[in-house]
Amino acid sequence: MHSGTATLAPSVPVRETFDGKTVWEGVVHVFDLTGHPTATRAYAWSSPIEGSTKRRFFAVLHTERINSPLEAVRAAIVAEHKGEDT
Repeated sequence: MHSGTATLAPSVPVRETFDGKTVWEGVVHVFDLTGHPTATRAYAWSSPIEGSTKRRFFAVLHTERINSPLEAVRAAIVAEHKGEDT
């Protein structure tokens, strides 16, 4: 999705809460990247689509601000609520 070669690193359980309620919980797969022009790591996971049997897949590049699986999930949640692609 973001070009380069990805090698699976450890997968991490993540739980994001807001006002004491869980808004997302699951496993984020961490990938080490080679050949990408700006990122050395990426985070990927899927979530069920509400009202469907299908899943939505996310892939977020590691940046200075998005530097952990939890921050990747948070960025995707914010982008989704703003109507942006992740």
